[in-house]
Amino acid sequence: MKRTWRIDTVTDAAQARIATARLAAAYGLTPLERTRLTTALSARLRQCLAKGGSWRLTLHVTAAERAQLHVTVTSSHPAEHPPWRTAVACAAQPVADDGVAAGSPADLAESLMGADEDTALLLAKLTEQEQLVAFHREELHQTNQGVLALHAELDAAGQAQQKAFAAERRARQEAESARRRLTFLADASAALTSSLNHDEIVRRLPELLVPEYARSVDVWLFDGGDDRRPPGPRPAVAVLAARTGRPQYAAREPGLLPGVDDQPPSALDPEQPLLCLPLPTRRAPLGVLTLTPPGDRWEPDDAVMLIEFARRASIAIDNARRFERNRDIAETLQRALLTDLPATPGLHLAARYLPATHGLNIGGDWYDAFPQPDGSLIAVIGDVTGHGLHAAVMMSQLRTALRAYAVDGGSPGTLLTRLHTFLHHLQPDLYATAVIARFQPGRPTLTWAAAGHPPPLLRTPDGQVHTLDAKPGAMLGIPLQQRIDDHTVDLPPGSTLALYTDGLVERRAAGIDPGIARLATSLGGFRPDELERDLDGSADRILDPLLVDSERDDDVCLLLCHTTEGFV
Repeated sequence: MKRTWRIDTVTDAAQARIATARLAAAYGLTPLERTRLTTALSARLRQCLAKGGSWRLTLHVTAAERAQLHVTVTSSHPAEHPPWRTAVACAAQPVADDGVAAGSPADLAESLMGADEDTALLLAKLTEQEQLVAFHREELHQTNQGVLALHAELDAAGQAQQKAFAAERRARQEAESARRRLTFLADASAALTSSLNHDEIVRRLPELLVPEYARSVDVWLFDGGDDRRPPGPRPAVAVLAARTGRPQYAAREPGLLPGVDDQPPSALDPEQPLLCLPLPTRRAPLGVLTLTPPGDRWEPDDAVMLIEFARRASIAIDNARRFERNRDIAETLQRALLTDLPATPGLHLAARYLPATHGLNIGGDWYDAFPQPDGSLIAVIGDVTGHGLHAAVMMSQLRTALRAYAVDGGSPGTLLTRLHTFLHHLQPDLYATAVIARFQPGRPTLTWAAAGHPPPLLRTPDGQVHTLDAKPGAMLGIPLQQRIDDHTVDLPPGSTLALYTDGLVERRAAGIDPGIARLATSLGGFRPDELERDLDGSADRILDPLLVDSERDDDVCLLLCHTTEGFV
């Protein structure tokens, strides 16, 4: 189907528009499609009339795979005005009477009313779409509000999580700092208490603090004996710390450190902050520790830790000084008690005493040799339990008591029995062991008695070593009555008696018996002339191999007695 209209006037254009609308309706176009088509055609025709000239409208329906209504507007001068074309899908055959002719006013009015109906349908559809758009706009707005609220909640949750992470990080850092300070205090305490030499402790203080907690350390001890700095003026804040016993901080800005008093900067160096920590004891401060900060200033927790460090350092220095005083007293007493051995014709004596290398280096081991009124010679070796000044004093009292009892001329067993009673009444909680041997000039016998002590060793001239272990008594001072018996053995000229304490032969891992066997082997290895010619040197040659594996945690005492022809 093909229709053509000539358009020269507005009336021609209106009739062509009406014909197009009717034809579109006849071929099944919907009111919305018809309105779109006629609106576009009206706009084009209006342009054509404005340009002038003669125009032609052609309507053509094709019936290919899909039917289309083609609309073409051409000019009588195609070179000047190119054609305008459009196409819409339609039915292949008319679905109603096309009624294309539209010439009378009634047709124009009917067409106008029809156009209004289409416009009304279009406006109704537009209103429906606007309502749908408004609904979706509101729905989108609500969705946006929800998304914004969700974003706000997520943002708040993120900020809360960041704060939680930051708090956790701070807590972890604080815990790590606290652990580091506690570890430092523990290690520093171990280092300070590992020595009983207060000079060494003072020397370790800067080594422990620099550079982590101080840039420099000055130790001021009030007795002046251990001051490491040249003589000169002291900062006023250090003097104030010494006088008040309170930590002081001197700087241009207050330190606000817990437990520390703020003071003006030191006149000696106003730009340098100083932290002065007294070294307290139960009686009075020992001195003052003056520190300069490793950076700009100290953290409050570092200041608390440094105050505790100063307290522990003071305790270590005070303990070392008291130990040194007690050691000096004990060593003086020990030297006074270890008297020279008597010179007796035909009887050579040699003694060695080695204090323990731990503790006060003084204990209850002792030896002695002295003549009795009848010309006999008493040789004794003993060991008071414990170490230190108390054991040394008790050993001195036993030594004095033995010499007093020996004036009456008692036998070794009698003397030990009396010492047992004396110690039990004098010091019930203290015990001792001892061996007493009596040499009588002109008699080839040795009388001895033992009380809880390692047995004596007797080397005869033939090189044989005998262990004198016949029925010893119990330890001196134990809470029971006992009578200690005497024992007698032949003593030919050239014999050597070895009295010793357990520190020489006892080892924790092996006990005492292997040590006694080693001592017997060492004693039996000498030639007779060696012992007679150089008994002192022989004592050293006995000690050296036996002490190689010793921990030296106990005193060592050895007394050698060698007889010759002139004595027996």
